[in-house]
Amino acid sequence: MDICEQKCINEKNVQETAKTIPKKEIIEQMVDIFKALGDPTRLTIVLALLKQEHCVCDIAVLCNQTDSAISHQLRILRTMKIVKNKRKGKSIYYSIDDDHVVSLINMSLDHVQH
Repeated sequence: MDICEQKCINEKNVQETAKTIPKKEIIEQMVDIFKALGDPTRLTIVLALLKQEHCVCDIAVLCNQTDSAISHQLRILRTMKIVKNKRKGKSIYYSIDDDHVVSLINMSLDHVQH
């Protein structure tokens, strides 16, 4: 087991590191993003949207789910600002909200495939 044999806290290092850790509210928001992406259906949706936008029915086909189930998942992803939507005629198309999400997903994918 990895534990210190004796307490020898390096106060300077601890203080320097403590300054770099975000506030609790920010950490909680980060946790919420990871929770949202921690669901296989939601992650599949995000992966599907990496290359191009899709409407709900197309995403439902890609995920092998009902339109209703996908709409529910998209609502969660929209709330977390992971995806955004826009209306084109009678259809609503979804896409990744910003490049931060793309980077996060691509880095995770690279890490897993490494």
